[in-house]
Amino acid sequence: MFDTKQQNALFLQSKQGQFAVGLHSIPKPGKDELLIQVFSAALNPIDYKIQERGGFVKNYPAVLGEDIAGMVNEVGEGVHNFVKGDRVFTHGQFSNDRSAFQQFTLGVADFTAKIPDNLGYDDAATIPLALDTASTGLYNSNKYGLGLTPPWAKNGMGMYSGTPIVILGGASAVGSYAIQLARLSGFSPIITTASPSHKEHLESLGATYVFNRDLPADELKTLVSNSTSGPIKYVYDAISLPETQQVGWSLLGEKGCMVLTLPASVKEEEGKERTTIMTFGSPHADENKPLCRESWAILSKWLEAGTIKPHRYEVLPNGLEGIIEGLERMKKGQVHGEKLVAHPQDTK
Repeated sequence: MFDTKQQNALFLQSKQGQFAVGLHSIPKPGKDELLIQVFSAALNPIDYKIQERGGFVKNYPAVLGEDIAGMVNEVGEGVHNFVKGDRVFTHGQFSNDRSAFQQFTLGVADFTAKIPDNLGYDDAATIPLALDTASTGLYNSNKYGLGLTPPWAKNGMGMYSGTPIVILGGASAVGSYAIQLARLSGFSPIITTASPSHKEHLESLGATYVFNRDLPADELKTLVSNSTSGPIKYVYDAISLPETQQVGWSLLGEKGCMVLTLPASVKEEEGKERTTIMTFGSPHADENKPLCRESWAILSKWLEAGTIKPHRYEVLPNGLEGIIEGLERMKKGQVHGEKLVAHPQDTK
């Protein structure tokens, strides 16, 4: 049982330190905020990278985690579209009162959506960071994306019909949402790379061709050029390790652009005027707010209709404690094609 002011939270105790469960005060929602009882929190690579390298977090001990799903416990001033008891999911922040790895957290109403009846908390927790990273990479027109017209905009649905796109790492959470958004935007063919075991699933999301991610770059290049008549103008590298960037770069046509989720390790040396853009999937960044307000406003409806499908997931045991082992598994590359999801309320 909780008292009214304290809760369990998973703290990164110091910069590049260890994780441990401890007590944390339950925050009060301010203007345009909701207090959410967290039932499902999903893990992301950024969580273990912060532990390894520092970055993003200034104050310790720190509570991490960006993917949040739970029930509205209290609404702050100015919140009119949510009430206590609503099942919701939200995109957290690197701030101890707004992050996922705890039993209660704050959500910003603009980047919170109701969970439709056909989905559970675990489904919803797979969505926020990965979907926002996919959508900002494709549609942000400031500095974090290709500046394409999003499918929720007027005439946006199907706008890029007949334009090919390559999405590297289609079975990752970001890759799977990028495939689905590309399908709604009308891209064709949608070419992706993944382990062959994910082929059928990715085709069900909208991929036209699923090529084995372990193929040599030359072989992949031949398959891609045989799959489309035009040059590849857009590549979305959802993995963005040096080796996948190299592959994406080799597939990109003249004046093409590659979206990355990590810093660029490729350089233009052949005079083809190719470019890279490193996206940043936080809706809380000023450059992303207008775009993400629009996408979050339509998300419940799309999920209810099956227009967007949540990512596959595995539930970790032992509440917040289970996150520690889950992050270790991710660090060792032992998680493929699924999100790891923890249940903070199960913390002993």
